[in-house]
Amino acid sequence: MRRAVILLLLFIGNIAWADNVVWGPTGHRVVGEIAEQYLNGRTKRKINKLLKGESLAVVANHADDIKSDSRFREYNAWHYVNITPGKQYGEEPATEYGDLVTAIGKCVAVIKDDNADEKDKVFYLKLLIHFIGDLHQPLHVGRAEDKGGNDIQVRWFNSGTNLHSVWDSKMIDHYKMSYTEIANSYPDISKQEIRHIQQGTVLDWVKESRSLVDEVYASVETGEKLGYRYMYDHFHTVKEQLQKGGLRLAKVLNEIFG
Repeated sequence: MRRAVILLLLFIGNIAWADNVVWGPTGHRVVGEIAEQYLNGRTKRKINKLLKGESLAVVANHADDIKSDSRFREYNAWHYVNITPGKQYGEEPATEYGDLVTAIGKCVAVIKDDNADEKDKVFYLKLLIHFIGDLHQPLHVGRAEDKGGNDIQVRWFNSGTNLHSVWDSKMIDHYKMSYTEIANSYPDISKQEIRHIQQGTVLDWVKESRSLVDEVYASVETGEKLGYRYMYDHFHTVKEQLQKGGLRLAKVLNEIFG
């Protein structure tokens, strides 16, 4: 009986924690699945060796999984970057805990370091896959005062939630498609369009995501009930950002390993 109670408490705790993840498991797997389709042969072979055959989609949520382990608490601040409205990244002092931009730089540096331990390379590769996804969720470059929309309470159909969760997972989960179905649902894209999406740097992509933030914040009022109309108006942006995340992740990985 005691064992059953403990298991039940752990199960409930996992549900509460899972509702607060970023892009949601499905979204991050979509980014990983799309990226996998655009890796060159050399990159695929090197990543396959490091990940022991696991796909990008399979490991895409590792950075969220380790949040439940206090040993990895120092990485919590790496999932987002707060930029004061009217400012550009770098115009304000960096935080001592690091942020999404410095995290991506750290991951790339370790993976490219010939002297780095293979275990570290694997760890930071898994983080990189996740963080490039985070970069394309607009509220991960949102306002510090509301924790990227986490403090803006709304209703999703008949359930209470917050704006951040709506963009992380609620719309994606309501779409009722698996990560492979979503990743394969995009229309054909030309090489020119791919190059256009992949151009620029991490800072350019931060600026682009930041440009969506005001639109996201303006899309709701606190306490508002959201549903089908909100999906109709905004899910295309979610899908577009997931695709950009995947294509740009492929670019970064090809540059590292190719």
